[in-house]
Amino acid sequence: MVKIYIDPGHGGTDPGATGNGLLEKNVNLNLALRLRDILLNDYQGVEVRMSRTTDVTRTLAQRTNDANSWSADYYISIHCNAFNGTTRGYEDFIHSSLSPTSVTAQRRDIMHQEITRVNGLVNRGKKSANFHVLRETNMSAILTENGFIDNAQDAALMKSSDWLHAVAKGHADGVARIFNLTPVSRVFRVIVDGVQIGAFQEPQNISNAVLQALPTAGSIVIERT
Repeated sequence: MVKIYIDPGHGGTDPGATGNGLLEKNVNLNLALRLRDILLNDYQGVEVRMSRTTDVTRTLAQRTNDANSWSADYYISIHCNAFNGTTRGYEDFIHSSLSPTSVTAQRRDIMHQEITRVNGLVNRGKKSANFHVLRETNMSAILTENGFIDNAQDAALMKSSDWLHAVAKGHADGVARIFNLTPVSRVFRVIVDGVQIGAFQEPQNISNAVLQALPTAGSIVIERT
C-alpha cells in the first residue's frame, strides 16, 4: 500500500498569499482535496493522509511530524505563489541538499512533467530550496507552486473548477506514474427506460449506445458500477 501525504499550505490564521479576491489557503485546500479524491477514487493500493481537510491552523512542525509518524512514502505540499502582480507561472521545489540524480529529484521530474502538461501556465522550471517541509520530512517531498495568485491571468484560472480539477489530476497522474498505481476498473451501465442495454468501459462505446437509443428513449441513465 502506497502512502501519500498531502499538505495544503497555510490555513486557519495563516491565509498565505492573497490577490484578485482569492486567499492562497483556500486554493491550496481546493486542489489538495481534489487530488485526494482522484487518488482514492481512481487508483488501487493507495492511502492518503492530509495535514488539514478544513480551514484550520497547522504549524510546519505539526505537518512534517504527522507525515513522519505515519511513515508516508511521498509528501506533496501544495501552494500558490505571489510576487509583483505581473509574474506568472508554475514551479516546483525539492530540498537544496539533493542531487539531480536523487530519487526525490527523479520523482519531481515526473511530477513536473505531468503537472506542466495540463496546467496551461508558464513553466518557471524545477528548483530547490531549504523549505521546512522539504528538509524535515523523512520521505521524498515536493512543494508545488501552482501559479501566481496576485496575477490576474493566473488567478482567473484558479477560479475555474475545470482548471483546478486538471491541475489536481496532473498531480495524481504524477503520483500514479511514480508508484505504478493500478487504475480502478471503470464500467458504466447504460440504462434506457429502466432497462440496462449494456455495460461499457470505453467512452466511445458509451456514446454509441446513447446515440443509438436517443431517437426512441424516454430516459437514458448512465451509472458507474
